[in-house]
Amino acid sequence: MSNVPPVETRTGLRANVLSGFDTVVMAIAGSAPAYSLAATTVTLAGTAGLIGPAALLWCAIPMLGIAWAFNYLGRIDVNAGASYSWVGRALHPSLGFLAGWSVVASATIFMVIGSLPAGQYTLSLFSDSASNNKTLCILVGAAWFLAMAGLVLLGARITAHAQWIMTGIELVILTVFGIAALVHGGTAATFSWSWLWGWGHFGGSAGFAAAALIAAFYFWGWDVTANLSEETSNSRKNSGFGGLIGVVAVFALFEVITIAVNIVVSQTTIADPNSAPVLTILGNSVWPGVGGKIMVVAVMLSTIATLETTLIQVTRSLFAMGRDKTVPAAFGKSHSRWQTPWVAIAAVVVVSLGLFVASNNFSNVNKILAHGFNAIGLQIAFYYSLAGLAVVVAYRKLLTKSLSNLFFIGIWPLAGALFMGYTFVENLTTLKAADIEIGIGALALGLIPMIWYWVKGSEYYRSGAVRLDATASDEVDALYGESTLATSSSGPSDTLATDI
Repeated sequence: MSNVPPVETRTGLRANVLSGFDTVVMAIAGSAPAYSLAATTVTLAGTAGLIGPAALLWCAIPMLGIAWAFNYLGRIDVNAGASYSWVGRALHPSLGFLAGWSVVASATIFMVIGSLPAGQYTLSLFSDSASNNKTLCILVGAAWFLAMAGLVLLGARITAHAQWIMTGIELVILTVFGIAALVHGGTAATFSWSWLWGWGHFGGSAGFAAAALIAAFYFWGWDVTANLSEETSNSRKNSGFGGLIGVVAVFALFEVITIAVNIVVSQTTIADPNSAPVLTILGNSVWPGVGGKIMVVAVMLSTIATLETTLIQVTRSLFAMGRDKTVPAAFGKSHSRWQTPWVAIAAVVVVSLGLFVASNNFSNVNKILAHGFNAIGLQIAFYYSLAGLAVVVAYRKLLTKSLSNLFFIGIWPLAGALFMGYTFVENLTTLKAADIEIGIGALALGLIPMIWYWVKGSEYYRSGAVRLDATASDEVDALYGESTLATSSSGPSDTLATDI
């Protein structure tokens, strides 16, 4: 067993402040159902047409495999860095750092492409002309961003309470209006089961991969529960379980609303840049004149909520990296009172606001706004695929102990990893150059701190560092068993790790 410092000396985050219910709420909020639908339905329709629901289905299945991977990796390593720690200790430190960096890069890009809509949707509740004023939208979006940063600074407990309100209202609105739209029906198209199957309509492997990349962006964010593991009670169980429930819940919402949009809104209208937002049209079809505004409220709350969860993901990742001295050690400092990574929060706020304000003036940042979804999709596929491989390696000696282990810890996560890897590689050959430049360029920037701190001798890269191996927990069973050590943990744990 490696000589690892006690948990108390390695963590500065407040332990046991989130419950299992909190993790489910955070997972749903992280995926931001209303925002994802509002922001990417047009893009998905342009790629997949009426079979958008099929793209979401075929992405949800491997995505659940990745959620299972996060679930079981979280049982043997409770760490705010999540995939950064797991991939680094199961596969290779350099891959782990790049997995963590992809979280940082994708989250930073999202801060830019998410804050502007927050301002737009807020202003659209009061004035259409105001919502078209880009400068005003930037100011309001920046105000929301700073408010969410303030909540994240004050701690996970306050953050979770805010999510109860915002995400709760969002889910009620989406569920009621989605079901009502299905019952009410529409004239745009007649429902077909082919919308859920889709084979033969994607336009070949390239078309399928393009649709899958967009669908991956829909789901992204549920894994914030893993980054909150050090602050979650009974985290070995609750963090992973919350992510699994979150994926299933948002998938159901995505399917209901996407099918409703197909029925109510014609493909021509969706493609028309001058038409009203699709969710506004959907809302007005259920409740003319009022429903559209209510849907705008859902999107506004969803956008604000996901800014908060994305801030958590990036700052907890940077905190874990700073703690390991793979980025400046200051990022690993926590606030003495609130026990939150205040240096990481401050750095992300400064960088994001700088990019956000600059987007009003510089074309290169406008390019980030225009191509951000695909760029983030590449980064998501990258670190999800590595996490799927990591769980198979970490549990390799236990996969044949039961059929449930083989399926839920081996086959399903591996299939998810291969799917994400395929999506990543296929899109590298078909995406526009700008998408690749932003997505891969942001990842490549991570090589600078990786090489710098590797050369400086960070313990994280030491060849004899502690590695993940689930063998010590030989009672883990995917369906029926619990790890003998699966108890509440308040910090990064190496209990189930060995030197290999």
